[in-house]
Amino acid sequence: MRKIVLNLLLIFCVCWQVQAQKVTIENALYDLPDVIFKEIGKADTFELKIKQPLDHRHPEKGYFYQRAFLSHKSFEKPMVMYLSGYNQDKPYKNELSKLLDANQLSIEHRYFGKSLPDSLDYTYLNLEQATADLHHINEIFKKIYAGKWISTGISKGGSTTIFYKYFYPNDVDVAIPYVAPLNREYEDKRLYAFLDTIGSKVCRQKLFAFQKRMLKHRKEVLPLLQMYSDGAGLKFSTLTLEQAFEYSVLELPFAFWQYYTSCDDIPSESSSLLAATQYLLKTSDIKSYSEDHIDYYLSHYYQAATEMGYYGYRTEPFKNDLKALPLQPHPYAAIVPKRIPVHFDDTLLKKANEWIAKEGNRMIYINGSFDTWSATGVSPSDKVDAKWFILKGKNHRTARFVNMTPDEKKSFIATLERWGIPVANPEMK
Repeated sequence: MRKIVLNLLLIFCVCWQVQAQKVTIENALYDLPDVIFKEIGKADTFELKIKQPLDHRHPEKGYFYQRAFLSHKSFEKPMVMYLSGYNQDKPYKNELSKLLDANQLSIEHRYFGKSLPDSLDYTYLNLEQATADLHHINEIFKKIYAGKWISTGISKGGSTTIFYKYFYPNDVDVAIPYVAPLNREYEDKRLYAFLDTIGSKVCRQKLFAFQKRMLKHRKEVLPLLQMYSDGAGLKFSTLTLEQAFEYSVLELPFAFWQYYTSCDDIPSESSSLLAATQYLLKTSDIKSYSEDHIDYYLSHYYQAATEMGYYGYRTEPFKNDLKALPLQPHPYAAIVPKRIPVHFDDTLLKKANEWIAKEGNRMIYINGSFDTWSATGVSPSDKVDAKWFILKGKNHRTARFVNMTPDEKKSFIATLERWGIPVANPEMK
């Protein structure tokens, strides 16, 4: 009987401790300014709405609510700020949070998903304002999380991580951008040099021959694309279907290497046009140029075309093949409808590139050797205390810690520990 009572008391104590922790985080959230929250899914996981000024320099101009997700472990553990360059509709668990057994704040970018003001005035969509959003969140949550802070993001989220470090170098202890471009100009020409040298000459020639074939046989290919777009419910108004077709053909090498599969998969000249068209749709889908897709990524395209830079498509090799797109200026990959005025200013890119090479300390860059975006990643510099990993054979999707070699993992962990970041799960797979 005594043993039963002791067991019941033990169970009661454990349950009370779990409940006490839950109440503690909830009470802490109640006390934070500008934060509305609700618990979702697993215990101690919360969807947040964080009040942000439209213009951080002039709060009187109005505000919006920015969506974020909090995964709470302990007030003493590290905090990972996972920065999305796009929408964040669920509490995605970044691999760093698992490696460090850390708390995580997953933060949606302003003007994406549900982080929208009532009126989309694009004047307020810039990196100065977007990183000020992150700084505000950092200030709020440092009231309750006193451990080490790490910022990270993938692709455009990785670029946001770089710019956040530039604007607010002391907000986090370490910044880790994945597969993140830091462009230097409106149309970054380094991408062309990459596409001219990556892989084997035979593979590059095979891709080029496939592009030429598709453009040569547009009369047969366009009806197939029309049937596909009708079946998929795609609408084209910013671009015509034929323009979308030419865009997808020009995009093919970029997309092929960004998410590299195999040169053996590229259809040969003897394959049917149906099979060739299916491969084009698989690798560089025309839906990327449909109205729904352009609307979905409009904020991304706007930022690229106004301050972040992007890439275009060389038309010179296809000067006799293109019918719907202009040869000059080069068609631009960031497509902004004409109703939204854009003007590119490279001031921020120049300042950020100069700063990151001289003062961008305690940063770890992870890129894939096959990933097209590695061409415009941050270049190694011996003037800063930072670390670069170019993962051999990895692409935009696979350049991650879990896919590093054992030696790379050891070096990565050693770098974190040298900077005072405790690694809880070094054997994470």
